[in-house]
Amino acid sequence: MRAAALDRRVKKEARALVREARAALHLKSGLVGKAGDLEQVTNEVDKALGAEDLAGVRRGLPALDSLVDELVKRAPKSTTRDYVESIGAAVLIALALRAFVIEAFKIPSSSMYPTLEIGDHIFVNKFIYGIRIPWTSTKFFQLRDPKRGEVIVFMQPCEPDRDYIKRVVATEGQTLEVRCNVIYVDGQAVKNELVDGECTYDDYDEINKKWFTRQCSRYRETVADLAYETFHDADRPIRDERQISNHGLLSGDPKDFPRLDGARIAPSCSTNPDGEALVASNQKRGKLAELHPGQVAENACEPQLHYVVPEGHVFVMGDNRANSNDSRYWGSVPVENIKGKALFIWLSYSHWSLSDWSGIRFDRIGNFVH
Repeated sequence: MRAAALDRRVKKEARALVREARAALHLKSGLVGKAGDLEQVTNEVDKALGAEDLAGVRRGLPALDSLVDELVKRAPKSTTRDYVESIGAAVLIALALRAFVIEAFKIPSSSMYPTLEIGDHIFVNKFIYGIRIPWTSTKFFQLRDPKRGEVIVFMQPCEPDRDYIKRVVATEGQTLEVRCNVIYVDGQAVKNELVDGECTYDDYDEINKKWFTRQCSRYRETVADLAYETFHDADRPIRDERQISNHGLLSGDPKDFPRLDGARIAPSCSTNPDGEALVASNQKRGKLAELHPGQVAENACEPQLHYVVPEGHVFVMGDNRANSNDSRYWGSVPVENIKGKALFIWLSYSHWSLSDWSGIRFDRIGNFVH
């Protein structure tokens, strides 16, 4: 029984090899390998099969198998092809990660000091706020909405081709007001405390291509369990002292928002005072509302006129409060414009070249963005 089964197996394998060899000879005749002439060996095995000469089949099968394996099998890939395919796969994986999961950004301005400095290179989590169709603002999946205190990268609503990075200070439906540099969200002051009243930082002049020093005051803000530091102008501590000694300022503060003087118009791309008036198709204009209509506040530093963040939007501000172009000027950011949440700094330098590594800020590399 075992012998009969083995014979059938040999004949089956021989027929398969003959068919494969005939197909190869049909495409190209005269194939010769180390085991001989493919056509001759094929004919011999085929003739033995037809005559039920199992001994002849067994004699010719090794040579036929060797020729088919040598001449008919798919040619091995070259080393160059292996490299090209590996590189191509790596590029596709990198593009997919960049489009849907993580992307690198470089910080171009001082608007987020001290959290992020000019020349910081960061990774951004693009998955957390939703998967976006590349090169569009359309999302087809969203894990969660942005939260207060998070640092986000987004398409600037007035200029969608430009990416900005700011901190979320209020979300949809919340009210926001800044009086004497204190942020009030839903009428509650964001906890803040003075850290350094005489700080400095290096800023970069894009026109003259030079670094220069700015004076500042440094404060720490706390939102829920998240603490982060902010920069203000150098005179803020003096104004704070005057407010305490005078029990409030009658004229308010130059950094107040919304402003009480002039036309009371909610900020938007179409009313941007610091640039060209533009229309953002997906930006909703927030509303201004008086806390006590018809009444004049005794203390100009108290909440009195607040901004209501529109549905589907967030209000953002730079941590460098005295030097940031943000929602105070051009309005809230549509959630669909948000690209992702800042993760950590993977590289940081003020200047760098192969011969000069002195500008690399090694102490910042690897720091998480809070």
